[in-house]
Amino acid sequence: MSASLDKGVRVLKEVIDAPIASYFSSCVHCGLCAEACLFYTETGDPKYTPIHKLEPMRRLYEQEYTLIGRLKKVLGLSKPVTDAELGEWQELVYNSCTLCGRCSLVCPVGNDIVYMVRKFREGMAVSGHAPEGIVEATRRTVSTGSPMGVTMHAVKAQMKHVEEETGISIPLDVEGVEYMALLSSMEIINFPEYLSAIARIMKHAGKTWTLCSTGFEATNSGIQIGVSDLAKTIVSRIVEGAERLKAKTVISPECGHAYTALRWEGPNLIGRPFTFKVQHIVEVLDELRTQGLLKTEGFETDRLTFHDPCQLARRGGVIQPQRNLINMVAKNFVEMPDAGKMNWCCGGGGGVTAIERAEALRIEAFKKKKSQLEAVKPDRLVTACAVCRTTLEEGLEHYQMNIPVVGLTEIIAEHLPEQGA
Repeated sequence: MSASLDKGVRVLKEVIDAPIASYFSSCVHCGLCAEACLFYTETGDPKYTPIHKLEPMRRLYEQEYTLIGRLKKVLGLSKPVTDAELGEWQELVYNSCTLCGRCSLVCPVGNDIVYMVRKFREGMAVSGHAPEGIVEATRRTVSTGSPMGVTMHAVKAQMKHVEEETGISIPLDVEGVEYMALLSSMEIINFPEYLSAIARIMKHAGKTWTLCSTGFEATNSGIQIGVSDLAKTIVSRIVEGAERLKAKTVISPECGHAYTALRWEGPNLIGRPFTFKVQHIVEVLDELRTQGLLKTEGFETDRLTFHDPCQLARRGGVIQPQRNLINMVAKNFVEMPDAGKMNWCCGGGGGVTAIERAEALRIEAFKKKKSQLEAVKPDRLVTACAVCRTTLEEGLEHYQMNIPVVGLTEIIAEHLPEQGA
């Protein structure tokens, strides 16, 4: 056994905690998780059944922690976990799992399969079986502060562009503000209109806010790859920046994964509660709406529908705010089948978009979203996650569906009264 495999297997043993043991022992093999996974429904391949993706870890649990498993191991009736097997399982643990949580939601005995997959990824990463794309993204995050290699120099360049476009000054490292806004590198590179929208909305609402030079990146690839130490390092930059600036609230951008990584995982990673509140941008906008500080004018004439980011809606519980906001600016809004907490994943979350070898499978799985859109035939598709937006655009282009994708924050900003711009 190689040193890396030995260490990986040891980590897998260590991460099999009480919840995982209870999940394995209570699984009734009903198959409902398969029907909840778009990688299974669109391929029909049983290997993509969510609980099957955990088979090496299940076998290790049985061999190490159950009497019958130990007997089977002694009698040679249960094969050991090997390096070759873990290599084969990379496709199942990373390429075909977006950590969307749909399988966890439908499990009749309450097994959190997402939690189990993330724990499995810890052993995979240590044994050298994490996909190179996510590994490189994590290295860039640690070394430069961003998974796409975006530096503060690039952020400042975008700030200057937005200031020239809007005439609004973009604050940086301002202390004592109400909000510290985060960006994801996807927004910095692909969707600069997000920062412009934030600036216009904050001015319109009369709120104080800032960016932070030492903690601007929201994406946490450490959680995607399955390395808690790296995830903690990335979260700590945001926490230290927010506390240094004495911000009351940190705004997670249009990125579902960043939201759950910071809001739900963050305090556990650093080992203490935050001194500030964490809200997704749609929660902030809806709060401004209820306070009477967000006023819009005019309505979209297009037929709009909304794609719920899994980490925001299903894992984060944010479902109604985005609909409140859309209804402020749209009179022809239609829901896709299975909208809200049961919405189908775009297919790109959990680091899948960073895995080059996963592209063909991701496009195949996109057929589920294609069928959702064909059911409602929208003119435009709205979402609140930059990764979802990119994945949706690629899938729509592949299947030659002429449906533009827009960010919710952006569309709200477009309807601000002129004096608020």
